[in-house]
Amino acid sequence: MTSFSLEQLRRCTVAVDLGAARTRVYLRDTGLIVDEPSIAAVNTRTGSLIAVGTLAEGMAGRTPAHISVVRPVSGGTVVDVEMAQRMLRNLVSDKVRRAWRRKPMLRAAVCIPHDADPLARRAAVETLMGLGTRRVELVDTLIAAAVGCGQPVELPEATMIVVCGAASTQVAVLSLGAIVAAEKVLVGGDAMDYAVVEHLRSRHELMLPTQGLHPLHLALAADPMEESAEVRGRDVATGLSRTVMVSTADVREVMHTPLTAVLDAIGRVLRSCPPDLVADLVDRGVMLAGGSAVLPGLDRMIADATGMTVRIADQPDVCAVLGLGAMMEGKVQPLHLDPLASS
Repeated sequence: MTSFSLEQLRRCTVAVDLGAARTRVYLRDTGLIVDEPSIAAVNTRTGSLIAVGTLAEGMAGRTPAHISVVRPVSGGTVVDVEMAQRMLRNLVSDKVRRAWRRKPMLRAAVCIPHDADPLARRAAVETLMGLGTRRVELVDTLIAAAVGCGQPVELPEATMIVVCGAASTQVAVLSLGAIVAAEKVLVGGDAMDYAVVEHLRSRHELMLPTQGLHPLHLALAADPMEESAEVRGRDVATGLSRTVMVSTADVREVMHTPLTAVLDAIGRVLRSCPPDLVADLVDRGVMLAGGSAVLPGLDRMIADATGMTVRIADQPDVCAVLGLGAMMEGKVQPLHLDPLASS
């Protein structure tokens, strides 16, 4: 994060976080104006867009054959530029759309994954330029999330952040506004949910609906000492609705299996960092961000594996876009060093 890049960000008026699970839009001097699921419902016969966001999410698994529910963003990367443009165009308010039309030199900032390839970067730029934006600034999601968590990333001190998304998890150590070491694994909240679904299917012969895991997550998070939780789904054999009591200890053990890849990534990042930065992390600990950071037991698993304090951000799901907004509004200042006088 150089002063030049921050200067460019201060000229932006809109910040966008295109996540695999949710899309968020931050407007300068206004705040967060869009926080909706990254999903759209399309009529395959006519190609018309039927619904986006929360309304389209409610249609998942309930549509007739001629209506398709699609996700134009996967793992933080735009996989369908045209559909992403149509989704964004319908999610943002009329006020923002009018601003895009009135200001031909409007600039926007967008989060991209740490290891995004040139095609992914180009897709993000084309998505926003298709809405009338003339210049797009690309910001690493890890830096934006660290700023959104309130971490002093501009100082010569180690900051470790773990961004747990729906499709992937990114781990990084930052210092002096730049990434020192980073890893990305294709394991996120969706992989943990899939592991739980397979466990319920094999152990209890129960199939869950699309949104069936949300009540289970709430039950696990509400009382960590609770030994069982009630889950309702469809019986595999009869097809009828059935309710079973699920052992929370078994669910946490099942969720731990895909987390092994995340723990391995954290270990690799720590091993590739200078010893001085690792020593800083012993005192500062690890910050968890991302929509999947609130999964029950995730912080304890990381703390047990690393021996460091693990904290969850106050608003983990919107940290990245709030960080972009803070940089865009000039709330983050680079560290200025006076040049040494020549002798």
